[in-house]
Amino acid sequence: MGMSLDADLLDRWTKLAGPQARAVGEDLVRRYREPHRRYHTAEHLAAMLAVIDDLAADAEDLDAVRYAAFFHDAVYAVDGTDNEEASARLAETALPALGVGADTVAEAARLVRLTGGHHPDPSDRNGAVLCDADLAILAADAAAYAAYTAAVRAEYAHVPDPLFRSGRAAVLAALAGQPALFRTPTARARYESAARANLAAELATLTAEPPAGAPGAE
Repeated sequence: MGMSLDADLLDRWTKLAGPQARAVGEDLVRRYREPHRRYHTAEHLAAMLAVIDDLAADAEDLDAVRYAAFFHDAVYAVDGTDNEEASARLAETALPALGVGADTVAEAARLVRLTGGHHPDPSDRNGAVLCDADLAILAADAAAYAAYTAAVRAEYAHVPDPLFRSGRAAVLAALAGQPALFRTPTARARYESAARANLAAELATLTAEPPAGAPGAE
């Protein structure tokens, strides 16, 4: 599946950026195939692009949103604190060299930085589409959501379980505390209730007291 998916991503990239951009596209796909990645992979990028297709009517600059999707996890270190900034800078370097207009480059880089917190302004239609696409996995069915959480845990395999559980729970609680997880009307109608159910269920497992005698129990 990987090879055909990579070819599809490269095809999408060259349709977006032009055939002269193929080498940059190959570099981007290679980045999403780095061996330390378990969730932030080519599959995640492909899923995001599919959701962006669904939400296309909600965007103001669809090309900028798609460029941002390709670059949003281009730099990904598991414990990195500046992944989004580094990814945005990569876009700011690579895209002008391909002849992409300055306004589109600036918007794509802004959108990449926005994925660091997923807090687009209410009037930010491009930001809403990109963030909704990035968070759409939260509304996955039971099997896909279980695979997602397992992949996230695998990326943090070096983190002891108590630390991982508390950190992951804090991230999920912050998401669950937002008035709306999804910003576009389409995504809110399609994903909001399922995502909230998944978040609540995962939070319950992360914060449950381990049974007496279980590993990690006091």
